[in-house]
Amino acid sequence: MTIAPARVIRALRLSIFAACAAGFMLSPDATSAQTLARVKQRGFVTCGVSQGLPGFSTPGDDGAWTGIDVDLCRALAAAIFNDATKVRFVGLPAKDRFSALQTRQIDVLSHDTTWTLSRDASLGLNFTGVTYYDGQGFMVRKSLQVKSAAELDGASVCTQTGTTTELNAADFFKTNHMKYEIVAFESPDETVKAYESGRCDAFTNDISSLFAQRQKLAHPDQHVILGDVLSKEPLGPAVRQGDDEWFSIVKWTLFAMIDAEELGISSLNLDQAMTSEKPEIRRFLGVEGDHGTRLGLTRDWCARIVRLVGNYGEIFDRNVGAKSKLQIPRGLNRLWTQGGIQFAPPIR
Repeated sequence: MTIAPARVIRALRLSIFAACAAGFMLSPDATSAQTLARVKQRGFVTCGVSQGLPGFSTPGDDGAWTGIDVDLCRALAAAIFNDATKVRFVGLPAKDRFSALQTRQIDVLSHDTTWTLSRDASLGLNFTGVTYYDGQGFMVRKSLQVKSAAELDGASVCTQTGTTTELNAADFFKTNHMKYEIVAFESPDETVKAYESGRCDAFTNDISSLFAQRQKLAHPDQHVILGDVLSKEPLGPAVRQGDDEWFSIVKWTLFAMIDAEELGISSLNLDQAMTSEKPEIRRFLGVEGDHGTRLGLTRDWCARIVRLVGNYGEIFDRNVGAKSKLQIPRGLNRLWTQGGIQFAPPIR
């Protein structure tokens, strides 16, 4: 038997180590990439949403889901399949939403989720944009005659566990040298029931969520949402890191709805817009250019989204705005051209 020289053994070990290291480095991309291909093969998008938040994601008696977060996923299906119904919705408690995405139970998380540094940097996620600019606030009973959050010293506060609301509330009371007691629950419905039954003096959540949850109370008009805003809460969808193609598709699906509103293109005038001579409209609708194929989609992907789901203004109005039960003022979510901060890069 011939014994290999030490330098040969060392070289062999280095080669094996390099190969293993390369495989380790490439494996996340290899396993994470090609979400679009898997979605096409499966025939539908799997979308993680809340378990029931009016205006954002709510299952109807017929099993059909509605809401802003739902419409983002329907728009994805429209862009990919030209069929907005090719989505399977998975209702997730807040504490399980990130693990569901990490373990590939869902393709995209569209779950009234706040974009923060810690979530962006440590959970293996990429946020793709902001569907709703929000802030945290308080709801109290009118009978308490509380006019400001500064009057909540010593109050017990209901909130949902596993969210940023607990941290924001702690910051608020500590900053203002006020005492408080947090009463936390796992699901939104448990939190609402606890507040309504009197287990706490106030209910804290994103202001949009407070508008939605107030509708679940027996007497909504007996409760008031205070004007104080505790925090910045940019809510938006997220995808797994490691698949740039899918990240771009989800990101530009949202941007397309925002750009459509800015261009004045809606589900009601789409056919007329297809005959426009304006270069930016022709590019957007795929009449000119070939931007969709760069995303792995068709030339008319934007037109599909607008035709089957609508532009951003349409989904806002019907779910949470003027045409909804919530009647939430559009505020910061107006387009940047109309005094808000909702803005999307151009499709060109």
